[in-house]
Amino acid sequence: MKETFEKALQFVLKWEGGYSNNPNDPGGLTIFGISQRSYPKEVAKMNELWKQGKKQEALNIAKEIYRKNYWNKIKGDELPFPIDFVAFDTAVNMGVATASSLLQACQKDYKDFLLLRINRYKEIALTNKRLRVFLLGWINRVMDLYKTIQKGGF
Repeated sequence: MKETFEKALQFVLKWEGGYSNNPNDPGGLTIFGISQRSYPKEVAKMNELWKQGKKQEALNIAKEIYRKNYWNKIKGDELPFPIDFVAFDTAVNMGVATASSLLQACQKDYKDFLLLRINRYKEIALTNKRLRVFLLGWINRVMDLYKTIQKGGF
């Protein structure tokens, strides 16, 4: 397996955090970025593990979900760096379909990919007032992703 996954995962986890239950987040309870809305059974199990102090076991569940449902679906092992890194983080934050669409539109130019992503965030914030509270954080995440890539990705 390509080593970028582990490093890209560390970036994702930095932004997704550990345990969150923000009432403005339509995903509901979220553990290591895995939302209850998308993965109810897994998050229930992760929540139990978290409460028992077994955070590493909860993280292992999250890692499996990230690899299977995001990295593999964007074909991360087949993409060159830094497109793999950007596509993975975009899939996690915006969904696999959006990541795939932006990937096609940018023609594998990661800077264009990042700009398209920011533009999509703007559209989301303009059409859904409840999500506007997340706009600055989303843009900061993209800027951090750009800086991380400029440093060699890791």
